Amino acid sequence: MKKKHEVMRAGFVAAGLAAMLSLTAPVFAQEDVHEGIEREVVLDEKYILLPVENEAPDKILSLVVDGKKVRELVINLARDKTDWWAFIETKEFAGKRATLRAERLTAEQLDSFFAIRVDSTYPGEDEVYQEKLRPQLHFSSKRGWNNDPNGMMYYGGEYHLFYQHNPYGWDWGNMTWGHAVSTDLVHWEEIGDALQLDEYGTMFSGSGVVDWNNTTGFQTGDEPPLITIYTNAGDASPWSEGKPFTQGVAYSNDRGRTWTKHDQPVQGHINEGNRDPKVIWWEETKEWVIVLFLSDNRMAFFRSPDLKRWELQSVLKSFHECPELFQLAVDGDEDNKKWILYGGAGDYFIGDFDGSHYKPEGGEIKFNYGDCFYASQTFSDIPKEDGRRIQMTWGTNDSPGMPFNQMIGFPVVLTLHTTDEGLRMFANPVKEIEKLYANEHEWTDVPIPADQSVPAPGIEGELFDIEAVLDIGDAEEIGLSIRGEEIIYNVEDEELVFGESRAPLKAKDGSIRLRCIVDRTSIEIFANGGQIYMPCKLRADDANRSIAAFARGGAATATSIELRELNSIWK
Repeated sequence: MKKKHEVMRAGFVAAGLAAMLSLTAPVFAQEDVHEGIEREVVLDEKYILLPVENEAPDKILSLVVDGKKVRELVINLARDKTDWWAFIETKEFAGKRATLRAERLTAEQLDSFFAIRVDSTYPGEDEVYQEKLRPQLHFSSKRGWNNDPNGMMYYGGEYHLFYQHNPYGWDWGNMTWGHAVSTDLVHWEEIGDALQLDEYGTMFSGSGVVDWNNTTGFQTGDEPPLITIYTNAGDASPWSEGKPFTQGVAYSNDRGRTWTKHDQPVQGHINEGNRDPKVIWWEETKEWVIVLFLSDNRMAFFRSPDLKRWELQSVLKSFHECPELFQLAVDGDEDNKKWILYGGAGDYFIGDFDGSHYKPEGGEIKFNYGDCFYASQTFSDIPKEDGRRIQMTWGTNDSPGMPFNQMIGFPVVLTLHTTDEGLRMFANPVKEIEKLYANEHEWTDVPIPADQSVPAPGIEGELFDIEAVLDIGDAEEIGLSIRGEEIIYNVEDEELVFGESRAPLKAKDGSIRLRCIVDRTSIEIFANGGQIYMPCKLRADDANRSIAAFARGGAATATSIELRELNSIWK
């Protein structure tokens, strides 16, 4: 899994997904025999249930209410088996009669089309969050695929996490904005999709803000409107065939529970693939600044008084897609701040920004050293008394055989520090992880004999927060074994290794510091106080639930190990 949207009119290939020749023409089997099939449904229950077979050919379904198409989806409609059930929530159309249409169906799929039904629950609902591969420390959608976090903002005691969502398939497609909220950054409640694809395109990535000054004019009550700004990915669905990529705005006056799209679009097509608007407030001129990805790895900077009228300020050659822009204090000094600009892979610039032009102070700097990270975003509108810059990312981690796929990375706090290599951005888990602590254990000055491992006595489990200070001694390699998978520090090479992931790491005073957030299928490694951030997939043996420290080529010492067993975020 790499980049989410290498999507153009000719089609795309995304790593880990099946190659698709055209987004406007799903791949149909030769035995299609039934065309233009319709049936009527009464939307008197919470869900329309859709049987999915992951390997079945793509089919186009549409839902029509009051004579208007309100949903379109490309779905692997089941043939002779159902792997899982997707659903369409009906609350927006409760009690109405609707027409369900299928463009072309095989004889095998015809039965599944007529098996579509409405119900108050969906199959497997009582097992949600308990599935074998379900992340227990990370948000993942109840059903279907997720990728980029979008629209992240804080308002009224709630963190809003939107995300790229395919509600109807295990793979990428049908891009909508899923939506979850949290009061503490660790326990999340999924509250339904916020933005649906339409005739202008699927809903590609974007950002969110609170419009405290009602610059948009969208406010209707006593509270400021919440605003999302997103890309209409034209020609990325049959419904939007022939349309270009444009930018849209939506708003909510009920704390994000319902959303209204403003007249489309607010920013027209610029060039092929223009997408992923990131918006921030520029206090000096009381305007909005929008950063937009353009082709050829360029970022365009706009200003707007109301998010409806955009004026181009500058263009910078920089990164690929998913821009992010924010300030960080140097070594905690609020009188000395630098602007961070980054793209989808997480590599970043440190520089200055005047509201119109970004000036990097040097070249790009690597941030992510793992294989479970892409398209991260930070929360807007965090209260000043908090002041943290909190980031979440797409955890690019397949979940084979599950009715869901992918996850969102554990939230981390970003800070900027002086190092021997210059200024560097650090990442560390949010303090709210403490809300998950169950049992805590601590050991100090534990000798690790040469070529041996020392297990944590009596400890077995899946979910951990581990902090360790390891004194190298005369060892050639030291590290931690997490359920049999090794985090290795090579002393001579000054390199931290986990699986195929590698990061440069220098010992300090003869020691290294490691912190690991361990979930069922992932591990986030933070080294030397967050200077190295390595979020990785974890493919451990189900039977191995042990934790150990080891040394090779010489003896070492575990100066301290703090191990916390964690509760699931779903409990």
